[in-house]
Order: sequence, then structure tokens, then C-alpha cells
Amino acid sequence: MVTAVTSFGRSGLSDWLVQRVSAVILLAYFTTLGFAIGGGVEYAEWKALFEQTWMRIFSLMAILALAAHAWIGVWAVLTDYLTERLMGAKGNALRLTCQILASLLIFVYVVWGIQILWGY
Repeated sequence: MVTAVTSFGRSGLSDWLVQRVSAVILLAYFTTLGFAIGGGVEYAEWKALFEQTWMRIFSLMAILALAAHAWIGVWAVLTDYLTERLMGAKGNALRLTCQILASLLIFVYVVWGIQILWGY
């Protein structure tokens, strides 16, 4: 039986489902923004939109969906290309290093987004 070192117990089906659900959340979010800004928006209107709790929660959902979507995509690309195509079995250390750096960067962006949304 083959087990992926960095899968943390996930299956391909759960990754597929998370990526599809996160894509739908992002589509809904950016569609909502598109309708909200319509033909243009002034700063006061933009600020009033993002001061509403429902928009902040929706934005937080979009940030978390983007993080999940990005992590699965980065994991798939690094697993496919660094391990199998470029380096063979010796690419595991490089892949793990890249995955750690990518996860730290995604984490920083999530924290930064939360700070922008909920900070004053």
C-alpha cells in the first residue's frame, strides 16, 4: 500500500471536494463584489459595504476558501513535479521544504486578511 507522506490522512476525493466547494465560494464572492461595485464605487460606499458584518463574514469565507484552494493546488503541483518528474525519490526534501514555505506564506496571507477585515 502506498501512502503519501504529507497527505495527513486526506483522500483524493476530499481534496477534489474541497477544491470544488472553495471554487464555488470564490465565484459567489466575486460575483457579489461585481454586482456591488457595478458601474463604479466611491471610497465611502466601499467602506460602508465592508463595515457590514455579513460582508466581513463572506470575505472571511472567501479568504479561507482561497487558502484551502491554493494549498491543494500547490500540494498537487509540488508532489507531481518536484518528486516524480524533476528529482525522483531524492526530491522529497526539496518538496517538503517548498511545501513548508508555501504553507507559511498561505498562513501569513490568511492572518493578514483577517487583520485587514476585523482590525481597526
